[in-house]
Amino acid sequence: MTVEATTQRVLRLLELLQRRPVWTASELAAELGVTDRSVRRDVERLRTLGYPVHATAGVGGGYQLGAGTRLPPLLLDDGEAIATAVSLRLASGGTVAGTGEAAVRVLAKLDQVMPPRLRAEVRAVHGATDTLVAPGAEVDAEILLTIARACRDTVRARFAYTTQRGEQRVRTVEPVRMVATSRRWYLMAWDVDREDWRTFRLDRMRDAEATTWRFRPREHPDPVAYVQQSVTSSPYRYVARVRVHASADEVAEHVPPQAAQITPETGGRCLFVAGGDDLDWLALHVATLPFECEILDPPELRAAATRLAHKLTTMAATPPKP
Repeated sequence: MTVEATTQRVLRLLELLQRRPVWTASELAAELGVTDRSVRRDVERLRTLGYPVHATAGVGGGYQLGAGTRLPPLLLDDGEAIATAVSLRLASGGTVAGTGEAAVRVLAKLDQVMPPRLRAEVRAVHGATDTLVAPGAEVDAEILLTIARACRDTVRARFAYTTQRGEQRVRTVEPVRMVATSRRWYLMAWDVDREDWRTFRLDRMRDAEATTWRFRPREHPDPVAYVQQSVTSSPYRYVARVRVHASADEVAEHVPPQAAQITPETGGRCLFVAGGDDLDWLALHVATLPFECEILDPPELRAAATRLAHKLTTMAATPPKP
């Protein structure tokens, strides 16, 4: 086998080790199309190059890429390189604390090593794009990474949490998935103490840690749908249910996903569900939809809509002559 072929195989091995936490020798051999003995030799080559590859024996054991002083090279195809560069541009104005400056530094390094043809494409995208970032709650980057690792490794996480009422609690959870909206990051997890599914805002967490307690993943709701339901209705005093005489896709063009739930119905209509603590605000929120609407409940929302209609009628009246 040529030196070039061996080098390509070792780089492929490094890519696999980056993909998930633990691989058995037989799994790696099957992916690479070689024997277990060749896998062991390639692992030694990586160690010689300075990459800490740990090996554990027994059930559940295998090879794992450890943390070290050198960051393994990223193996990106053309599409991945362009997507990474564009994402870094967006991250420079995002809601994760401390990542703006870091994103700019990484973007500069990526631009330096990119082939000229890809660099030109990325700059074309950047030159044609402006980013309008709405103010959002800033998330500590270390908390984001800690929760992400706990989700990946299926281990329990523990953190101090500030509730909507300002109360301080320590929560122990089995994390499933993080869901990001345009303004906030949420975690869907099984609350161990309350024995139920819960949604947590990452910007309200402190002192997060991933424990060594592994758990068997439970059957769970769809994380995106669950978080959307939680943030659009659960925390609020009032929940508006409105039938809109337009398709769900048409309404979705006017409503961000964190603002309301939109469920298709027959006859080209849909059900619009949104929460709020102020009925007048909810009435205004519904009135901004450019479609015919029917308020189903609560009844108090109809009264708020009547007040809004009277106010708008008064505003639109012809002003008295001087």
